[in-house]
Amino acid sequence: MKTPPTLLILAAGMGSRYGGLKQIEPMGPEGETILEYSVFDAIRSGFGKVVFVIRRDFDQAFRDNVLSRFTSTIDIECVYQDPDDLPGDFRKPTDRSKPWGTGHAVLAARKAIHEPFAVINADDFYGAETFKVLARFCADWQTSEQDQKVRAGLAAFPLASTLSAHGAVSRGICSTDAEGRLLSIREQGHIRIAQEGAMIVEGPDKGKMFSPEQLVSMNAFAFESGFFKHLETAFEHFLSEQVEVAGSEFFLPEACTRLMREGNLRIDVARSDASWLGVTYGADAEAVRSALKMFTDQGLYPQGLWQGNPSAADEQD
Repeated sequence: MKTPPTLLILAAGMGSRYGGLKQIEPMGPEGETILEYSVFDAIRSGFGKVVFVIRRDFDQAFRDNVLSRFTSTIDIECVYQDPDDLPGDFRKPTDRSKPWGTGHAVLAARKAIHEPFAVINADDFYGAETFKVLARFCADWQTSEQDQKVRAGLAAFPLASTLSAHGAVSRGICSTDAEGRLLSIREQGHIRIAQEGAMIVEGPDKGKMFSPEQLVSMNAFAFESGFFKHLETAFEHFLSEQVEVAGSEFFLPEACTRLMREGNLRIDVARSDASWLGVTYGADAEAVRSALKMFTDQGLYPQGLWQGNPSAADEQD
């Protein structure tokens, strides 16, 4: 019998440009947060558990304002991203208070997850199709022969569907081989909408063009559980070079790139044509609310997500 995958939601960060805790900002017609739609879609795609990575000082507000709305629908666990949680003999510098980035956030869940799992951001709306893609990755690994490399998957989006009408954004530009396996994720900043598609209009790459169809990573990954062991090793390499560097961060895409380069990780890329929504700037919030209302009016989501009891059988085709 297949083990249902787990969804890991990274909810420990604050939106610096947005100016607040986006994770608990009401967005849906009945005041739902963006992450509630992710949990709802994950349940319909067959995920059996949700693990949230949160900050300790965010715990009570998160439980009261978010978790209380759907605790009876799926198994839930919270883990903390603690800056002092370092491997081996490494110690946090005394003047550092911030955590160590998204790779470190994933590691915070290593004792809570023992099955294939997906990772997403708390403040991005990924759409139902994305969770079907991630669930398929996890299911396929349980019916195929084990590879020497740890297997992973990335649900990637066309660049044009991830831009903001209110300012430039940074995106992880994906390069793949002929078999659709990830070669690299390169962070590219200052991307704005242009008539011809997406164009870099600021910074040293001014005038550089990207196709609207260029696939980008929005941190929607799936991993075998063995990934944690390799991620911890990559974190140790990072700390050996960066532990004393003020503000240094161990980012998940960079860790994945290192593990691929070392031959320890294989990432297959699948395109998602779901409607991605996010709040990079405060002005983006109204567009997100309008889109979620439209999806509800179209019957893609019920009026009031948790008035019923969603299950995999309710999955929308």
